[in-house]
Amino acid sequence: MKPPKPEETPTRPQGTQSTQTATLAEIAREAGVSAPTVSKVLNGRADVAPATRTRVEELLREYGYRRRRAEATRSPLVDVVFHELESAWAMEVIRGVETVAREAGLSVVLSESAGRLTPGRTWADQVAARRPHGVVLVLSGLDASQRALLTSRSIPFVVMDPAGDPGDDVPSIGATNWQGGLAATRHLVELGHERIGAISGPSRMMCSRARVDGYRAALETAGLPVDPELIKAGDFHHETGYRLGLELLRLPDRPTAVFAGNDLQALGLYEAARELGLRIPEDLSVVGFDDLPVARWVGPPLTTVRQPLMEMAGAATRLVLDLGREEGSPAATRVELATSLVVRSSTGAPPGRGRCASGEGA
Repeated sequence: MKPPKPEETPTRPQGTQSTQTATLAEIAREAGVSAPTVSKVLNGRADVAPATRTRVEELLREYGYRRRRAEATRSPLVDVVFHELESAWAMEVIRGVETVAREAGLSVVLSESAGRLTPGRTWADQVAARRPHGVVLVLSGLDASQRALLTSRSIPFVVMDPAGDPGDDVPSIGATNWQGGLAATRHLVELGHERIGAISGPSRMMCSRARVDGYRAALETAGLPVDPELIKAGDFHHETGYRLGLELLRLPDRPTAVFAGNDLQALGLYEAARELGLRIPEDLSVVGFDDLPVARWVGPPLTTVRQPLMEMAGAATRLVLDLGREEGSPAATRVELATSLVVRSSTGAPPGRGRCASGEGA
């Protein structure tokens, strides 16, 4: 038998049936298929029976197989997977990825997981077939089989703004969401507000929970009660900001200020306030989160927490490209970029305490 090529010497992990090295030909024999069939599975080819594909993937995972990066022919692509792809938020992320990819001579492929926190199996096979330089997952993650599939093909991946805890071994780029929620709420407290509502994002998302935790911490630090009636669970969409805004503003003892959790929900809250004849900021102060371009053009311009989306996307893309290179590992694979409060004209003193307009600033 010919000596195995460097990329064809996987080893069974300790605790399995054997610790001997194996070539792809030996994996093929154990799977009861030909070596070209194993190669087809590795390359994401569609002409493999599902049961055969599953068996081969199990063996590749069992042996801890990993194709050498130098041997893996790559397409000039970066794959970007979105939890949802329908807002100005996503456009800021795309711009950040595109800027770095273009500088590296690469193109960008976009996918959407249709609201799921992990993309479907078909997507993983398609990525294996494309053999991109790397994958950036936005508000998404991978299950164990998908991670194993990408790892065995030496396709690096990075999670940007992870929905949950990605794990210590998963590279990720995030933002200081807790600090942002704290800064937004503390700003309202310092203006004199005591009844401060919050419209969060989905509770399953780590960034959403962190923002609400920051909101709670600001109230508790100021000695103000955290009223569950004033906290509404949203989904980061405009329509939900409008609907939950109406619920908050129709309360007998309504809030005088609301931390909207993101800019799109803040804009929905604007609509709810107008419908009820409330003026911003004279009757209601509003703070968003993200600092999308629209935040400075609405009337009045929105006070918000700037999340550096383009910088986060660029950092995630640079990290995934670094991970794909042979010359060592990046110094840091879990990074949080700083958020900052951007004060505009949507916040002021509560009714009855005089106008304390914030003005434009940072």
